[in-house]
Amino acid sequence: MDPSGFDDGGPEQGRSVGRAVVTGGAGFVGSHLCDRLRAEGTSVVCIDNLLTGSVDNLSARTDDPEFVLDRSDVSEEFDVEGPVDLVLHLASPASPHDYARHPIETLRAGAHGTFNALELARRKGARFLLASTSEVYGDPLVHPQIESYWGNVNPVGPRSQYDEAKRYAEALTTAYRTALGVDTVIVRLFNTYGPRMRPTDGRAVPTFITQALAGQPLTVAGDGEQTRSICYVDDTVSGILAAAASGHQGPINIGNPVELSVLALAEHIRELCGSASPVEFVERPGDDPTLRRPDISLARSALGWQPVVDFDKGLAMTIDWFSRLAPSGR
Repeated sequence: MDPSGFDDGGPEQGRSVGRAVVTGGAGFVGSHLCDRLRAEGTSVVCIDNLLTGSVDNLSARTDDPEFVLDRSDVSEEFDVEGPVDLVLHLASPASPHDYARHPIETLRAGAHGTFNALELARRKGARFLLASTSEVYGDPLVHPQIESYWGNVNPVGPRSQYDEAKRYAEALTTAYRTALGVDTVIVRLFNTYGPRMRPTDGRAVPTFITQALAGQPLTVAGDGEQTRSICYVDDTVSGILAAAASGHQGPINIGNPVELSVLALAEHIRELCGSASPVEFVERPGDDPTLRRPDISLARSALGWQPVVDFDKGLAMTIDWFSRLAPSGR
């Protein structure tokens, strides 16, 4: 038994991946994942209907003959011609603003989309990775959050469409592994930041950077004492690929265990931006988690993974990217 209480009964690490399918590959994390796979010599098929993704995120792939963008909706049945070694399922609205605007689409991506992606993996005999989320822990009563914790989730609350879609996706992935023998792994991604985040997606880092660069008040929810742990996107992608290359079934937390308050994050971003923006406290959204910090003991022991990008360096690279955006944003 591994430290999380889940068996590791899959094949050995170091598998060769000639061709991968990435659902949600035009999104923030997904596009970085596509770039990394191509840098490692893997052919990539990106499935993304661009509900929240953008072709701008794939600009480096424009003339790449080993990259294909398929604008299918994963919630509808889809297929990929030819062999597939790995299916990475990331497709879903992922920010609170997005899944509030698209609740049905979010639930369908977690339910029908996961089913369709699993079916593709089953047909192709491919390894399947589900990108789940720390939101399966809800507003946790256990801190830091370890994979064996079942969570504290409101099934009918304002975040339920995302939380429950991912929890169902985990259950479906587990059923495909145990009942049908599909080679699967679940990773639970904690807050990730970096270039290609949308300025208006409502998450803390892009919101604070955009406001600080514009000299606008930094809008901090509640008293700002709620905590977050944020991981630079390059580290998150490395964790995803380490899990995919392993024989582990998960779930495995992928995130940065360094924890800070939302207020401290806002003030630090303001300082790095050289901004004089004031802090403005605003109403805190319903079911906003009070605490968020991953226990990554399992990722360290099973995958040999942990974040390596310095916090200030990651923020500096992100701020630089936002500062070069067109005034209209993306």
